Amino acid sequence: MEAVALVSPVRLWSAQEVLARPSPVPAVAGVYGWHFEQSPHPDLDAGRLLYVGIAPRYMANRTSTQNLRKRVRYHYRGNAAGSTLRLTLGSLLGLELRRVGSGKRMTFGKAGEATLSEWMADNARVCWIERSEPWELESQFISRLDLPLNLDQNRHNAFHGQLKELRAQARLRARELPIGS
Repeated sequence: MEAVALVSPVRLWSAQEVLARPSPVPAVAGVYGWHFEQSPHPDLDAGRLLYVGIAPRYMANRTSTQNLRKRVRYHYRGNAAGSTLRLTLGSLLGLELRRVGSGKRMTFGKAGEATLSEWMADNARVCWIERSEPWELESQFISRLDLPLNLDQNRHNAFHGQLKELRAQARLRARELPIGS
């Protein structure tokens, strides 16, 4: 099964490697998997696959411009408003989520996002498989593998309730704080 390429990859890539130019991540559709050298939470084991994502996601009415390279690079250096993985990791690590801009978007602010990027550079490693319609594999992986950091389609996971509550609490606190820059 293709899941082996994500669960026990031949190679894991660091932020430094992924963000280098040229990037080793292909600009094609596929599924990516995240492993962590240090766990983002005491209840989760380090050194194993904790999250899978896809690029692009399925869109019935238009074509996505996303690909593996754009998504993986964004997870390493973007912000929580555009990356559910960053939102999850920052929440698990206890970073303060804030409303920014108009107040609808939520990120960890400039300092918090920098802290998260640094933590990911030290601990997050990624692998991927190319697949023209990655959404076909995503639900299979989520239903068959233990992926505690995936929330969507993953209610059966033992960590789901705890993670959902942590993220909800982070959002609730953010709404109580003034809008940041």
